[in-house]
Amino acid sequence: MANNFVNNIKKIISRNRLMLVQSIEVTALMSAGDLITQTIIDGKSLNEINFKRTIKFGSLGAFIVGPSTSAWYKFLARTVNAKDPYAPIKKMLIDQLIFAPGMLPIVMTAVEMYVNSFTWEHTKQQIRDKYFDILITNYQVWPLVQFVNFKFMPLRYQVLLAQTVGLFWNSYLSWKTVSKV
Repeated sequence: MANNFVNNIKKIISRNRLMLVQSIEVTALMSAGDLITQTIIDGKSLNEINFKRTIKFGSLGAFIVGPSTSAWYKFLARTVNAKDPYAPIKKMLIDQLIFAPGMLPIVMTAVEMYVNSFTWEHTKQQIRDKYFDILITNYQVWPLVQFVNFKFMPLRYQVLLAQTVGLFWNSYLSWKTVSKV
């Protein structure tokens, strides 16, 4: 009985190892993005850094962004025929028309309420005020990145490439969600 339980746990971990690795990568890169925001953009010295905020921002990578992005890229790989010469364009369009606009308010809500400890009312107003501006900026950055990602990167490296670019994107999101602009 106990042996079956352990074997089942091993199967689950093995099946989800790529997601786990990708979530760890995203956690590190999102944490780095917040540190960049605090030090370079906000001009804080090392002793002024809000490490609690950085840990919270990074944990979004572990529990929201990493797993959802990993699962999404696997879904795209299963859904869009890789032999189709237009597959990278199709994946990019699906990603930008479905995933990006849907994921953005989830991340904004998590940042506002979990990272910044704002109320639901404040969070809704921030989303109303900033969502479309951030989405437009998204469309200036991500379509080319995702086309290159889907065209040239193997599935196991797609999250890493996206989140490496995301290092700067997450700095922007961190700044945009806490700024008054």
